Amino acid sequence: MVVHDTEVTGPHLSDSAPTPVREVEVAVIGGGVGGIGLAVALRRRGIEDFVVLERGNDFGGTWRDNTYPGAACDVPSHLYSFSFDHNPNWSQSFSTQPEIQDYILGVAERHDIREKFSFDHELIAADWDESTSRWVLATTRGPISAKVVVSAMGALCEPNMPDIEGLDRFDGPVFHSAQWDHTIDLAHKRVAVIGTGASAIQIVPAIASTVAHLDVFQRTAPWIFPRLLRKYSTLERFAFRRVPGLTSAFRSILYLLREIYAIVLIKFPPATVGLGLIAAVKMRIEVRDRALRARVTPEYRVGCQRMLSSNEYYPALGRENVDVVTSGIAGVQKDSIVTADGTVCPVDAIVVATGFRITDSPAFDLFRGRAGRTLAELYAERGVSAYKGTAVAGFPNMFVILGPNSGLGYSSAIYMIESQIEYIVDAVAAVQDQQIASVEVRPEVQERYNSDLQRKMSKSVWVTGGCRSWFLDSTGRNVALWPDFSFRFRKQLRTFDIESYDVVQRAESLTAGVSAAPGSLR
Repeated sequence: MVVHDTEVTGPHLSDSAPTPVREVEVAVIGGGVGGIGLAVALRRRGIEDFVVLERGNDFGGTWRDNTYPGAACDVPSHLYSFSFDHNPNWSQSFSTQPEIQDYILGVAERHDIREKFSFDHELIAADWDESTSRWVLATTRGPISAKVVVSAMGALCEPNMPDIEGLDRFDGPVFHSAQWDHTIDLAHKRVAVIGTGASAIQIVPAIASTVAHLDVFQRTAPWIFPRLLRKYSTLERFAFRRVPGLTSAFRSILYLLREIYAIVLIKFPPATVGLGLIAAVKMRIEVRDRALRARVTPEYRVGCQRMLSSNEYYPALGRENVDVVTSGIAGVQKDSIVTADGTVCPVDAIVVATGFRITDSPAFDLFRGRAGRTLAELYAERGVSAYKGTAVAGFPNMFVILGPNSGLGYSSAIYMIESQIEYIVDAVAAVQDQQIASVEVRPEVQERYNSDLQRKMSKSVWVTGGCRSWFLDSTGRNVALWPDFSFRFRKQLRTFDIESYDVVQRAESLTAGVSAAPGSLR
């Protein structure tokens, strides 16, 4: 990283005096799984001029922040890890948050990338400077100028706080599941959990036995499947460590089993009837009370919303001190929650488990591309979309990890992240090697790509299943998930297809007679 005494101007930076600017080739925003994986890949390619900005105080991102009781992953442990850094020591088939965070920290240390990360360092704004073909970043530690910017902030970085009348006037503690307040002891208190998604079904069983009373406020009931949880024996872990290729073979088996879900959810949705039978039998066995069973039975097809797994959630709902409230929340008073049917539920603490802002993330306002338009403004006009979930027309030299339609509804996000990392590193190498000033995906290429993507999506249960999920934007388009086998996503991103981009050569390279890069030159 080189420090230059360059003056930077722009709408987000003070013009009162010149400010020393850090110049880097690549600036990565986010120190979670995506930022760590990209840092490792850049160094392996021999690219050293980069920095990773992380607003938190350490590696981890989602897994650093989500420390609520019962926090765990719903993807098999051996699949939820980097392909270049297997973990033979997973203690069980589905890992808890502390074990995953330990793995992430271990990856960072084993690959010696800490020096490339700047912690407690937050992005305020990123503006494309047309005159220099560089991104100007305003940050909490001063300006940075970068040739390429990569957003590795992920989709789960901004908690979604519901707009509930009176919530801010509640006398007791109120906190989001992703911002768990460990100074609050919920034991013997009347607690409300708002939401019944992936976090809530882990929190509820974890606190139900210690609280005085628990009200679970449910807007939409989830389909819940058995969790095939088992601890790995000492012998199994020894074999994973010592037998060559065993962890790779086991990962491959887990991967292929998960790909079967793509057939059911995307290729042949009628097959979800079989999954529905499994979930219904589980519910019948674990929820004996007919009235409760009626309240927790979903009214949409299996798979339309995220499929969840738990062996403890239904039993927790059946406890005498737990109630499931299905009437909407009308408002919050200083010591209670009032429902739409007029019921007053006295509570001492409120846990908000309502997920994250996916399709309207505040992060979209941070990036300002060509013509001074923010990503949020572009998405508001054209809808949330990207090319291969990784590049956006109008934002040169910018790439996104886990961008639109790159999420998976059935398998490991790390697989998708590694696919995008390979593509992005290829792009960065092309910019360097071919003396390119900027690369920008062509609008017609992105539009054609997304038209085909939404055509495939239209047949999936995510669209036809009869629910309103967080996968959908305000127009009803699924802008979160990938509508195909995950290996086809990886195949698409195997190499950087520069012919799909508008390419601007550096002036000095044209003067020197360097041959133009493929693509549309200007």
